[in-house]
Amino acid sequence: MAEQIAKRSEIPLEKRWATEDIFASTEEWEKSFAEVKERIKDLEAYRGRLGESAEKLLAYLELQTELQRQIELLYVYAHLNADVDTADNEKQSVAMRAMSLWNRMCEAASFAEPEIMEIEPNTLGEWQQSEPGYAVYARFFELLNRKREHTRSAEVEAVLAGAGEMASSPSQIYTMLNNADARFQSITGEDGEEAAVTHGRYGMLMESKNREVRKAAFSSMYDYFIRHGNTLAATFTANIRQDMFFAKTRGYASTRAMHLSEGNIPEEVYDNLISVVHENLPQMYRYVALRKKLLGLPELHMYDVYVPIVPEVEWKVGYEEAKETILKALAPMGEEYLTALRSGFDNRWIDACENEGKRSGAYCSGSSVVHPYVLMTYKGTLDNMFTLAHEMGHAMHSYFSSKYQPYQTADYLIFVAEVASTCNEILLTKYLLATTEDKSRRAYVLNHFLDDFKGTIFRQTMFAEFEMLAHRRMEAGEALSASDLNELYYGLNETYFGPDMVVDREIEREWSRIPHFYTPFYVYQYATGFSAAAALAQRILDGGAPAVADYMKFLTGGGSKDPIELLRLAGVDMSKKEPVQAAMKLFGEMIDEFAALTAE
Repeated sequence: MAEQIAKRSEIPLEKRWATEDIFASTEEWEKSFAEVKERIKDLEAYRGRLGESAEKLLAYLELQTELQRQIELLYVYAHLNADVDTADNEKQSVAMRAMSLWNRMCEAASFAEPEIMEIEPNTLGEWQQSEPGYAVYARFFELLNRKREHTRSAEVEAVLAGAGEMASSPSQIYTMLNNADARFQSITGEDGEEAAVTHGRYGMLMESKNREVRKAAFSSMYDYFIRHGNTLAATFTANIRQDMFFAKTRGYASTRAMHLSEGNIPEEVYDNLISVVHENLPQMYRYVALRKKLLGLPELHMYDVYVPIVPEVEWKVGYEEAKETILKALAPMGEEYLTALRSGFDNRWIDACENEGKRSGAYCSGSSVVHPYVLMTYKGTLDNMFTLAHEMGHAMHSYFSSKYQPYQTADYLIFVAEVASTCNEILLTKYLLATTEDKSRRAYVLNHFLDDFKGTIFRQTMFAEFEMLAHRRMEAGEALSASDLNELYYGLNETYFGPDMVVDREIEREWSRIPHFYTPFYVYQYATGFSAAAALAQRILDGGAPAVADYMKFLTGGGSKDPIELLRLAGVDMSKKEPVQAAMKLFGEMIDEFAALTAE
């Protein structure tokens, strides 16, 4: 008999997240919504007047900030309720109304930044000195001043804004090709019956113990991208061209320089990542050789990369046990951190039960005005415990940033977004290895870490190198065809996987199924974030209280400084090679132990 999934109304209140901490009821939400909707009109009164006086500009900034805070609360409450009951049309409608309100506010405030840009920098400096209320906006003005060099005349800016929708066309076309229009040939599944191949099912099929199933799924997936290769190459290169247009118009040296400038990330961070990964590719080759050996295969193919290499281990971890284990694993973080973590566990920050209509996956969300919220479905597995530790790492980062920073600087950039969460996972890995004697369980934990490392650092760095080389070639005046892109990507796979991998020809098309490439120079941050987390976790374990104090400077920093500066406060300098080298050292040590365990 199929397992019955509980309705949302059947989940006990104490096991649901506490959205009433934001609004006591939907009626209260509606009242706030109506008030904010009306107040948005007040922004218009400042149009064309921001340069009149220090008092006028400050009043505008305070009004906009207050509206942002209130809409943030409205949106978080709405989307949390919608995500746990996706079949409830009314809740979905409320979430859409909240997003629409945010868009309306952004549109109403669109005049402000260009107007502020027209105020002389010296005048702005004098105004900031004259009014104490400007103190919390210091970072805003700092970032605004950075944009001046790359901000054009009002007329040109209007043209660029108008070109934005047109420039998004390559991404939109790709999305249709990769999702709405994508149809893959069905295969014969493990049970001998016809099995559909979809983006959602592909990962599961690639973990099948039946090699013929993996091979068939691999061929089915890439057959689609082979058939549409020229079109996908056209959309990819068109996306690079629109990037080149904006970079040139705004006076950036390259598309990469433009994208890294958003977080003031030195370009050597990108270069160092690729350089150190190349220096340590022999470690990746060891992993590949070990995978080949443990699978007992005469040849390792690209469709053998994801199948588990450690036998399934019976390791059930109850929800309460998981929370206690995580608290023990993170004990080195100190009492302030643990107190906040316990508060999250005890005060319904987490929605962990499965119910009908609940969104799949896991995330941490929330407003800097209230505490964070974590969504997941806890099923009692070791992977679930790692997910819980990961998402609570995000929650602690958000909690401490909001606690110690004013609203204006509480949000942090994506470059550091995965550091705290991954640091938690590494500390949990270290704790489990220190407290687990069973060899099969130790091998399972080690394999979990090695697969994450391989997928996050080596794979994402390969993506980052492909992006960099493709953009450089086009910026040098080369026209990249589908075959050019295929050869470039195929060569990188040969380089990254090494001599023990048969690099199947189909993999040359993988670049065309990576949606992140339509958000250029984004993926490298997964690898740098993991590297920083690995270095910080080891520093915390080795350095004790002083290292934790440094780490807390990072957690409490929010967006008050550039990401590189925040990580330096924690004791890690991502502008240098050492953090990535430290991560590679950890990877090598984990391979050593894993190889020894699996050889016995």
